[in-house]
Amino acid sequence: MSGISILAFVMISILSYGYYVVASVESARDEWNFESVNLNVDLSRVLKKVNERFLSVAIDASLVAEEKFMYLLTSPKLRTLAKALTPAFLRFGGTRQDFMTFNPTFLHSNENHKNSVFDADDICERLELPPLLEKRLKQEWTLQEILLDKEDLQRKYRSVKFTECAVDLLYSFTNCSGLDLIFGLNELLRTSGNSWDSSNARTLLQYCESKQYSMSWELGNEPNSYEKKAGIRVDGYQLGQDFVQLRKILQESKLYHNTGLYGPDISQPRDHRRDLLEGFLESGAEAIDACTWHHYYVNGRDTSLEDFLDPEVLNTLALKTHEVMETIELTSPGKKVWLGETSSAYGGGAKGLSDTFVAGFMWLDKLGLGAKLGLDVLIRQVLIGSGTYHLVDENLDPLPDYWLSVLYKRLVGPEVLSIEAFSILGKTKRVRVYLHCTNKKSTSYKSGAVTLFALNLSKGPARISVPVTISNSTGKAFVLQSEQPGEEGLYSKSVKLNGEVLKMVDERTLPSLQGTPLPAGEHLRLPGYSFAFYVLSEAQALACR
Repeated sequence: MSGISILAFVMISILSYGYYVVASVESARDEWNFESVNLNVDLSRVLKKVNERFLSVAIDASLVAEEKFMYLLTSPKLRTLAKALTPAFLRFGGTRQDFMTFNPTFLHSNENHKNSVFDADDICERLELPPLLEKRLKQEWTLQEILLDKEDLQRKYRSVKFTECAVDLLYSFTNCSGLDLIFGLNELLRTSGNSWDSSNARTLLQYCESKQYSMSWELGNEPNSYEKKAGIRVDGYQLGQDFVQLRKILQESKLYHNTGLYGPDISQPRDHRRDLLEGFLESGAEAIDACTWHHYYVNGRDTSLEDFLDPEVLNTLALKTHEVMETIELTSPGKKVWLGETSSAYGGGAKGLSDTFVAGFMWLDKLGLGAKLGLDVLIRQVLIGSGTYHLVDENLDPLPDYWLSVLYKRLVGPEVLSIEAFSILGKTKRVRVYLHCTNKKSTSYKSGAVTLFALNLSKGPARISVPVTISNSTGKAFVLQSEQPGEEGLYSKSVKLNGEVLKMVDERTLPSLQGTPLPAGEHLRLPGYSFAFYVLSEAQALACR
């Protein structure tokens, strides 16, 4: 071999080796460019147990601002979507409940109603919105939302009167969908002595009882803002007395004497002030079945994408919950605590964020952390209605948080188990995990199965190492990602389940929402900017048998 040939051979060898080294490094980078997460779990005991209606929903009272929009509740499509969220409470309330009064078109006698008691089978078949009328109402609702937004910005709310028709439409919707109705009464109807004027509520209760409408009740919405909204101040002690008055009225009723009463639906504590809640509990704790408060992470008018992915923002739920629970425990130990209204951002939501894929990180984390903290029920604002934090859009099409909620309902049981996630650097912040017994009622998984659900707040993937105690379990993975990759996809209003875009089959049918097989002994792979449910069907958790 000539000197030139030898030199050429050496150069080719060096270049080839260099290419091999570079290719190996790139391959290793692809293989190892993920966050490695280890889990500590305790399957021997139930940490907390929440209400079977833990994930519940609301319809904002703004829907009745013009009564014709209540006919949207007769849409077969909307009923189909609502049924998939049962069991759940349906709260009808919000800011405008304190500006609405019942105005019956004619006074009913009990005799007139002997033959018109609500017939569920008959009414559910007969009362369905024709497609042309549905289309027209949806178009008009878009214009109505602009007016409602203007009222919210100016904090000037019109008085609204609603009739028996609105009550009938609301009750038929909840009854035909299988939801349990909670109706919010107007607390701003006051006497000259500033106590609650219950006369209008009595008229409404009498009508509902004549129709045998089974429901629960609330009184007032965010009383700490009454002065700003209506120029009326109601202190905590008086508020509690108002609830005592309502409880006495309910106890006089044959139908409602044991019904649920929830309140006071205060806003989350600000600047550690708890005087309104303390005063309310002092006088009214015995009147309520659960103590309700509201929580939002951020102001919808000045938040950002980064806030929705910030673990420190997500952790504020724990801080606020501890404040509220500490106050309740001092005055009324053992009282159930609900998030009576909750979503991502207050002020009607954050435009371009609260109704997109990224909102799911706040929602799923709230479901996981809320249950772990001992909150008994979370009522999501809203199923449909004004604002941008709805589960179903103005065209009655399901948004990403709706699909997330349906999967949660199907896969997650009420029993909360202990779990902690660690990375090499300590407790991980960007991968958040929760563990429950698998829902025994709506799934066919074995006794002892567990559902692990996780969120990856980072762009890069994560690899989750399952403890030896459950690593040999087979199961199913339900991975939710945006329809589009990367950060742009976080703004999407479509979501993929295991690679398939989710959408209704037709107006009355949801897709099957199948998981992909999860082989035993493998690490769980969680893509960047995604969340997932992993059902470990052979975990044999003692707490879940």
